[in-house]
Amino acid sequence: VQLQASGGGLVQAGGSLTLSCAISGSIFSLNFMGWYRQAPGKQRELVARVTSGGSVSYEDSVKGRFTISRDNAKKQVDLQMNSLKAEDTAVYYCNVHELGLRTKDYWGQGTLVTVSS
Repeated sequence: VQLQASGGGLVQAGGSLTLSCAISGSIFSLNFMGWYRQAPGKQRELVARVTSGGSVSYEDSVKGRFTISRDNAKKQVDLQMNSLKAEDTAVYYCNVHELGLRTKDYWGQGTLVTVSS
C-alpha cells in the first residue's frame, strides 16, 4: 500500500488549499482515513479523520474551516482547507488506519503547507 499526498504550497492567510491523497494497493474495508500535521518543534497531531462509514471528526482549531472527504471508488481522501491561518503551517501527512484483528497504519510522504501572515 502506498499513499501519495499532493496539494501543499504557499498561501496567504485567509486563503484556501486542497490536499489530496491517492491510495494505491489493497486496504481493508474497515478503516479510518485521515490527515495529520506536524509543525516545527511540535508533535504530529490529528487534524481530521473520516471512517469507512462516513463519520468525520476534526481537531478543535480547524472545525468550521477544514473539510475532509473520501472517495472509496477512487481510493482518495481530500482535505479542503479554508480561512487558513499562520498557525496552520505544517507538514501534512495522510494516513490510513486499518481496523480488524490486527491494526495497521500507512502514511503518505507529507506535503508542506505554508501560510503567510
